[in-house]
Amino acid sequence: MIDTNRGYGWLRGAWAPALFAVWCVGAGRAAEPAKVGVLQSLTGTMAISEVTVKNAEMLAIEEINASGGVLGRKIQPIVEDGASDPAMFSQKAQKLIQQDKVVTVFGGWTSASRKAMLPVFERFKNLLWYPVQFEGNECSPNIMYSGAQPNQQILPALDWAFEKGDKRIFLLGSDYVFPRTANLILKKHIVQRGGAVAGEEYVPLGGTDFSAVITKIRLAHPQIVFNTLNGDSNVSFFKQMAGTGMPPSKLPVMSFSIAEQEAKAMGPSLVAGSYAAWNYFQSLDNALNKKFIAAYRKKFGADSVVDDPMVHGYVDVLIWAAAVKKAGTFETNAVRKAAVELASMDSVMGGIKFAPNQSLVQTAYVGQLGPDGMFKILWQSKGALMPEPYDALAFPGKSCPAK
Repeated sequence: MIDTNRGYGWLRGAWAPALFAVWCVGAGRAAEPAKVGVLQSLTGTMAISEVTVKNAEMLAIEEINASGGVLGRKIQPIVEDGASDPAMFSQKAQKLIQQDKVVTVFGGWTSASRKAMLPVFERFKNLLWYPVQFEGNECSPNIMYSGAQPNQQILPALDWAFEKGDKRIFLLGSDYVFPRTANLILKKHIVQRGGAVAGEEYVPLGGTDFSAVITKIRLAHPQIVFNTLNGDSNVSFFKQMAGTGMPPSKLPVMSFSIAEQEAKAMGPSLVAGSYAAWNYFQSLDNALNKKFIAAYRKKFGADSVVDDPMVHGYVDVLIWAAAVKKAGTFETNAVRKAAVELASMDSVMGGIKFAPNQSLVQTAYVGQLGPDGMFKILWQSKGALMPEPYDALAFPGKSCPAK
């Protein structure tokens, strides 16, 4: 949620084209709605995480429509199911752009799904708003990356662990792009800082058998596990760890894809005491966050929880609308240019802004999960962090210039 009393101050210059568009519609004629795509996994192993991101994106669209829409046009969401399958994400992205004629798309979670969609958006010159943390090593002019870059999540978590004295780290992840590349970066930094990689293991996305992995963890004697498992594999991992006498209270686990929503779905008691690093926690104490939580619960149930990817999806829609208003058009290049020119704004996450590399400037937090399913914030970065899509140590010579 963006503060309409303060946060929209930077939008005043964008209202002129919006009012002109309304005038052009005429008193007795409504403008055609502007179609946008909402593309998340509503089924499959990733549904545990992505359904609520879809909900948050839809809430933002409803709020925009309630305030009059954008450039005199209401926003019409076209919702599609990526079904936890990268190939399906690619097909549905092309369908949204070619058949439904959407002006932009909000969605994706796994890096595999994003990479499958990337050539579609570049080919058809459309714009994807991607709301989830990722491994960096990519910068496309047709993607707005609001999720954390490595220097905004995994490396701050490493800073925290080393400050805590946990320098012997076991790396565990799902077997796809994000975990493997994130761990490549982590290994370089762990060694450089004088730590030790106790072990490194991967399981297929959706995998449920962790017996061999847990044996290796037990024999490796790590001080902490850095967990990049995704989806419902986390349920099996934490259950089997507890079953073998290694709950989070005995062996700390730092997760990068477990937030409030996943904790609720898994049962908070299963993961209580574990840690997570994000750019947002529901426990953040600010007025806009409280307003957003209330609005989400009013629509989706009083016991609903909200989390980082949901908030990024929500904020993506609001920033897109602001960029359209600033640009005075829905055209991709103009909207992309306007998005990075918008001033910093207040949001449920605190101050945010897209940098010229189309990634979000944001603060990093480390929290510990309580038995109530909420994270107590233990640590935060010293101010908002500029996004660095390429990690200089892991990928020497790489850069991501402004597009």
